[in-house]
Amino acid sequence: MRNATIKDVAEQAGVSLKTVSRVINNEPSVHARTREKVQKAIEALDYRPDPSARSLRSTRAYAVGLVYDNPNAHYVISMQSGVLAACRANGYGLQIHPCDSTSPRLADELVSLAAQARLAGMVLAPPMSEKPELIRRLTAAKIPFMRIISARKDPQDGYPCVYVDDRDAAYAITEHLIQLGHTRIGFLWGGRDHRSSPERYQGYEDALKDYGIALDRKLILPGDYSFDDGFRGARKLLALKDRPTAIFGSNDEIAAGVLAAAHSGGISVPWELSIAGFEDSPFSKQSWPALTTARQATEEIARHAAQRLIGNLQREANGEPLEEGNEGFSPELVVRGSTAPLRGTPAKR
Repeated sequence: MRNATIKDVAEQAGVSLKTVSRVINNEPSVHARTREKVQKAIEALDYRPDPSARSLRSTRAYAVGLVYDNPNAHYVISMQSGVLAACRANGYGLQIHPCDSTSPRLADELVSLAAQARLAGMVLAPPMSEKPELIRRLTAAKIPFMRIISARKDPQDGYPCVYVDDRDAAYAITEHLIQLGHTRIGFLWGGRDHRSSPERYQGYEDALKDYGIALDRKLILPGDYSFDDGFRGARKLLALKDRPTAIFGSNDEIAAGVLAAAHSGGISVPWELSIAGFEDSPFSKQSWPALTTARQATEEIARHAAQRLIGNLQREANGEPLEEGNEGFSPELVVRGSTAPLRGTPAKR
């Protein structure tokens, strides 16, 4: 069976092609009764607008670009799924664009991408979303975008975003370890190009300070958001004469590397070493023991970012004011089997 066309919808609803187009584009000039007839015809025929064809027929573009640079495959897949869900719900196409966030020509690359791919706008994942020069360049080029950034509160910097409170979630993880009796808690950084890394470190440091635990720089190591860096970092920490009794990895891949290093060294988890991660990726549940972590709804965050971008595009096309304020998300502590009370120390309640 062939796919239904816009002409089929117009004939079933008894309206013109132009009216169907206005309904699809959410234009306000359509009478409510007419809009309802067209929507029923679309549902009955299971009609799905072709974004590329719509762009060719219209002066408006109907594709969104997702721009990212992240070594974490789970994060990228979740991000793509969330943006794609919003695009499909609104009849937009999706252009996925991995890039090198350190490239000196990044801004030129994205401005060219928007023109060549006829993008209506872009969803910017970290760390692109956190580069002020890039943001100013896209704004100057009049390319609509929505940022996903790490921040404790709405930055109110004049640029739209969806923000994630990594600091408070990292504080909760560190506090959980402290309340289990741990005072020597290692911390493995993620990529420093990502604002989430210093935000998560700040939560760790603030919790130690609030509980009167001295910061030991030997327990804090740089790295990237990867399994290999988690493994290497853990080997260094576990080789210390006075090694940590708990290690907080800045994401679940790092924590999984820590878990592998512990197993390879014959160190029992959680009885000799407690381990915590961040993000609640699938393997945080599949590892043994399962990882204590912070549940970050990456797919939902990405979907909201894309929906807010598309909503603003539609408001602008209809001459309506853009949505005010930004939307925030807070990851939640998830306690699993990789953390336990320090031996000989009862957990605080």
